Parts: sequence; C-alpha cells; structure tokens
Amino acid sequence: MNIQQSGQPSPAAPSAAGENYGPALAVISSVFFMWGFVTVLNDILVPHLKAVFDLNYTEIMLIQFTFFSAYFLMSLPAAKVISRIGYHRSIALGLGVMGIGALLFVPAASVPSYPIFLGALFVVASGMTLLQVSANPYVAALGPPESASSRLNLAQALNSLGTTIGPYLGGLFILSAAGDVKDRLAEASTVKLPYIGIAIFLGLLALAISRFKLPTLATIEDPTHHTKVEGDSVWHHRALVLGAVAIFVYVGAEVAIGSFLVNYFMQPNIAALTAKEASKYVSFYWGGAMVGRFAGSAILRYVKTGTLLGLCALVSCGLVLTSLSTSGHVAMWTIICVGLFNSIMFPSIFTLGIDRLGRLTGQGSGLLIAAIVGGAIIPLVEGAVADRMGLQVAFLLPAACYLYIVFYGFIGSRQPATAG
Repeated sequence: MNIQQSGQPSPAAPSAAGENYGPALAVISSVFFMWGFVTVLNDILVPHLKAVFDLNYTEIMLIQFTFFSAYFLMSLPAAKVISRIGYHRSIALGLGVMGIGALLFVPAASVPSYPIFLGALFVVASGMTLLQVSANPYVAALGPPESASSRLNLAQALNSLGTTIGPYLGGLFILSAAGDVKDRLAEASTVKLPYIGIAIFLGLLALAISRFKLPTLATIEDPTHHTKVEGDSVWHHRALVLGAVAIFVYVGAEVAIGSFLVNYFMQPNIAALTAKEASKYVSFYWGGAMVGRFAGSAILRYVKTGTLLGLCALVSCGLVLTSLSTSGHVAMWTIICVGLFNSIMFPSIFTLGIDRLGRLTGQGSGLLIAAIVGGAIIPLVEGAVADRMGLQVAFLLPAACYLYIVFYGFIGSRQPATAG
C-alpha cells in the first residue's frame, strides 16, 4: 500500500467543522522559511571561519557536527517541553532560543573564539530542534488528514525558499565584507551585523506567533495521542528502522555537499571562483531542491513513492560520481544538479517510514527526527577524507550514501504482506 497515490486537495482547505486554517498555516509556514534560511548560513560560515581561524577541513566540519548533534541530543527534551507547554508556545519558544543563539555570535566574533561560535550554533540548533518537533506535526494536523501531505509539501517548499536565498545574502553580507579586511578580529566581526539582524527578526516572529490565536488541535494535543501500544515497538517496524538509517545518510550527504561547495568551486581545476562568487552558486544547489519539491509533489500522484525515491537517489549518485571524476564546469554543474534530485528525499523517506505505524506514529516520527544527526557525523568524516585525499575524492562518501537510499526506495521501504 502506497499512501501517496491519491490526489491531494488544497493545502489550506477548511476543516470539517468549517473552520478556515489558512491564516494559521501561513503564519506557521514562515517558521519553515526561517529555519531553512538560518540552517543554510552554515554553508557560508564554513569557508568564512576556515579562513578566520586557519582551520583544516576536519576542524571546520565541527560547525555541522555541533549544529546537527543538537537534533539528536535535544529531540527528547523538546518532546517533553511540548507535552508541558503545548505546540503553540513551543513554536514561539523555539524561535526565541534561536534568537538567543544568534546574539551569541556577537561575543564569539568579539574575542574571536571558535569554541564560542560552536556554542552559539548549538543554541541556535537547539531552538530549531524544538521547532522541528513541534511545527511538523502541527502543520500535518492543521486541517483534514487527507491533505496533510499537501500542507507539509507547501511548508517545506517555503523552507527551500529560505535555503535558496540564504547563501546569496550570506555571501553578500559576510564573505563580501570579509574580503575587504586584513586582520582576524575585523574579519570575524563581519558576522555580527547579519546575526544581530537575524536575532531581531526571530524575536519579532516569536512575539507575533505567541500573540496570534492558533487553533488547538485535538489530534495532537490529546495526551493519549502518543500512547504506546502494549506488545509493539517502533523497533519492530522494518520500514521505519531502515528509514531512520536513510534519513541519517540523506541529511549527511546533503549537508556534506552543501558545506563544501564554496571551497569546491574555489579550486583551480573546478571553477577558480572567489568565495563571494562561489556562494552565489550554492543558491542554485538549494534552489534546485525547491523546484524539485514542487515538481515531485505532482509526480507522486502517478508514481509510487519508493520508486521515485530510488530513481532520484540513483541519479544523485551518478551526478556525484561524474563530478568527482571530471573537472571544470562539468564537475561544477553536476554537483549543483544533485540539489534538484535531493528535493523529494526527506519527505518521501519520512512518509514511507511512518506508514502503518498507527498509534506509534509519534514515536516513529521522533526516531526519524533524531536520525538527522547524520548531518553532524557524515560531513565530519568527509572533512577528514578531504584533508587526507583531497576534496574531490571525499565526495565518494555522499555517493555511497545515495546508494543506500536507492536500496531503501526500491527494497527497504516495502511493507510486509501481512502488515496491516
């Protein structure tokens, strides 16, 4: 049984009781945009802080390791916060915590101190974890169940919009200014103004959401919604467990590629671009994910989710292998095109993983979110490979990750015939 084969109604459809959830969906979707925008700025911080602190690839990948470790370490505390204060307040609190983390960039740049930068990133990611755990199920429940997938696709498209414009603006305000300064303190300080602006915007958004009257949704606010079924466990569901591994390698591959793009495009045998020029092309990588998400939502009405997932992963693997075995514009544009085929992977793996979980859906969702820690580990490993064997060879790791997703799409996601 494939749960995405039917047509999808309008994402802002009114509830059965006639209530219009459109305004609430619009407000919450702004949260998806902001966490996409802030997350992708890490791709700009990587080359910037690498130059400021004269770090090797392994050391600079501590940025992504610290950031994505928060998903693993803070997902359970985030769930407890939600159970105590509810989804509405948790979304506002998550934005506030992100704002505090953004403000910590000021003392980090004033010293300057790489460990303080990492601490600030962990605080930002902790707030973002709370947003992920609260906003995703809230949007899914914000209307009729049959249109949940459509609503999530719309919100995730706005997330992709944030990841598309983030590298361009980050390169403009951080890398452009950094190129004009001579000493380490002044160069580190170029992050102050952008992150102060982000902190102010996050604070205003948190205030606006806290004052906005969001509807209370019984399907997720009911304390029995996540009650464990006796004799069953999420670990008994093969598609979920293998799906968690797929989320781990997918996020790891996507983040690893995005993190190294600026440095990759700066290499003489690839494009010989400056950091500022290279940052603009990172937007094409993330923009491809936005375009692919809209196209994928339409294609999934006619093609099975697992089949499309496997095909996209197979193409991504081929593109990465082409990039690492060539040079010049071929190597550059083939790695950029990976973003287009990344687009449907996360929502497809997530949907296949929680299929048929019933009342274990909440616990299964938590397991999949915790697997985002792959974005912490795989880029760090790729950085170590890049230090020893070169950046281009290091892309073999993401290629291997996509091969696993090929397996999951075609084979691992299949439900047993007796599952029900």
